[in-house]
Amino acid sequence: MNTEAQRCLLCKKPKCALQGCPVQTPVPECMILYRQGKLDEAGEMLFRNNPLTAVTSQVCDWKQFCYGHCVLNVKQVPIRWYEVEQEISMAYLFKRRLQRRSTELAGRRIALVGAGPAGIAAAVWLYEAGADVTLLDANERMGGVLRYGIPAFRLDKKYCDVFETMFADAGIPFRGGVEVGRDITLKQLSADYDAVLVGAGAEKPATLHIPGEEKAVQALTFLKAPSACRLGRKVIVVGGGNVAMDACRTAVRQGCETWVYYRKTFENMPANPLEVEEAKADGVRFEVFQAPVEVREDGVVFCDCENVVPEDGGRVVTRIIPGTEHFVACDTLFTAISEKPDFDLLKGSGAVMNEEGWPVVSEAGLVEGLRNVWVAGDFCLGPRTVVEAVASAREAVRNIMEVL
Repeated sequence: MNTEAQRCLLCKKPKCALQGCPVQTPVPECMILYRQGKLDEAGEMLFRNNPLTAVTSQVCDWKQFCYGHCVLNVKQVPIRWYEVEQEISMAYLFKRRLQRRSTELAGRRIALVGAGPAGIAAAVWLYEAGADVTLLDANERMGGVLRYGIPAFRLDKKYCDVFETMFADAGIPFRGGVEVGRDITLKQLSADYDAVLVGAGAEKPATLHIPGEEKAVQALTFLKAPSACRLGRKVIVVGGGNVAMDACRTAVRQGCETWVYYRKTFENMPANPLEVEEAKADGVRFEVFQAPVEVREDGVVFCDCENVVPEDGGRVVTRIIPGTEHFVACDTLFTAISEKPDFDLLKGSGAVMNEEGWPVVSEAGLVEGLRNVWVAGDFCLGPRTVVEAVASAREAVRNIMEVL
């Protein structure tokens, strides 16, 4: 038994769950069951709360969530709950079968656009509430970022495969290689189903808007099929998020001399700090306060940057220092500066969009202008963590159930 479970204080108001965890994992209750040796009961409790618990316990930013909110941080000895969660959920997932738990949504037909974390979690909850669920995804196989984004050294693909088997056994249709907006319209789905939940991932990369950018490779494209890319000897990854960390760690595993260039400091990097440290341990080298200004055939022109504090004491801004251009040679440049959902699938549907180009959502979670379409995951949050996508899916499912 993991000794971490014995150290847990079983707080009556656990900050790790109530404040730290986006899905409010019932940590004390599961710890009690674990201590009693009731691992299957603990596994069921975790799965019903979060069907992707076996995944999120491996890829979460624990310092930001449960680990970082443990009351024992005061003594600098927080509980490593994620280790216990992994032990329980990773074993339980492979013997779990979907089952109808209620008839609340019996006879209701619901389409889920996107078979990534949000879509998978929503499908489990809706199916077990009695709904007839269909998943659609532009990729040929289920998993989204879990299969096509997170490298295998961080997450074994068997955790995607098990959901494919689970859904097939339950008779849940999965339509892979279907691009909504091209192969079928959202308006048609809305007409054919009682509800539509769009939970597609943020797979549309942002651009640098610099000369020669077309010579760079999008990191997401590389991560989908790493072996298909000829990288050469030296690789540079521009960006500081989780996609950048996955790309650089994958490149270094292919024997490349790999660098990450980022325009701000380590403290400003949006990536999981644990991933940054693991990238360093893998041999990835970092250059901060560096911004690309031109991409050439044999490398990149960077400029130095600096943080500037406005005179009015406002938000610190990072600016390029004029006259600091310098050339850095490389064989491959990956860009991983940000991603956003592809909202093209909403075109012609009647969806109301705001000034920033995002769908306007009502208090009930419905997309304004559409009678039965909800959004979850990156489609309402932007590029966030897996556990946050699951949390948004749960909220969407609650809204769907309330309306239906």
